[in-house]
Amino acid sequence: MEDEWVPAGIDPTKAHPSRRYNYWLGGKDNFAVDRESAEVVASAWPTVSLSARENRRFLKRVVGYLAGEAGIHQFFDIGTGLPSAGNVHEVAQAIEPTSRVVYVDNDPVVLVHARALLNSDPAGRTAYIEADLREPGTILSNPDLRATLDLSRPTALMLVATMHFVTDDHDPYGIVSRLLSALAPGSFLVMTHATSEHLTPEQYAENEEANARSGVPFRLRTREEFARFFDGLELLPPGVTSVVDWRPDVPPEDRPSVEDVSMLCALARVP
Repeated sequence: MEDEWVPAGIDPTKAHPSRRYNYWLGGKDNFAVDRESAEVVASAWPTVSLSARENRRFLKRVVGYLAGEAGIHQFFDIGTGLPSAGNVHEVAQAIEPTSRVVYVDNDPVVLVHARALLNSDPAGRTAYIEADLREPGTILSNPDLRATLDLSRPTALMLVATMHFVTDDHDPYGIVSRLLSALAPGSFLVMTHATSEHLTPEQYAENEEANARSGVPFRLRTREEFARFFDGLELLPPGVTSVVDWRPDVPPEDRPSVEDVSMLCALARVP
């Protein structure tokens, strides 16, 4: 993006997760600082672009499952990122046109592109909220949320490739618990998260150093740390696993390795 296209409220000298993710997916809605930050991360995690793509493929599969087999027609997607093919409402409304989706992100660049996110099927509805995941009360009190979703009915809370940007000092488990407390029984939590499970101590240290240099707070978590987000919920098969192995739609020989992708996921029901 050229500097003259920088929207109000954007600091083009500071990297942002949504624009960095856009770069890894091959998009063009990013600044030099986002690309530089992305390359710093890739210096320690060379397959990070592959991980981003596999994470996106998981999102399409899990939304397809929820909108179809699970009968969920409300989606609460926090950490939306920049629009690309196969957004949540596109996948869900292709299966059930009445599906409703609320998107949340704290990058003003996403707001600029929100028209693509709000291009709902006439039978359904979408809304976009500019807010920070670290302030769940602000999100839950937004009138556009209640105007779009009926939280007395089951809803899918989507935290896809988002919680690893919430460091321990911001109480990540408390944030998820607060969001879940607003949802009806029978709702679902969908989450993916970068993991340190496949790293040697030396590789872990290298990743930590690269993340610190990247300018974007980041917290790799172990399988046990990730599983803790689902305490008190009913994990659906296959439980906590790699995004590569969650209800895959390609044979094993055509999938990348779980080590290269290094992204955990799970789907759980709210009792």
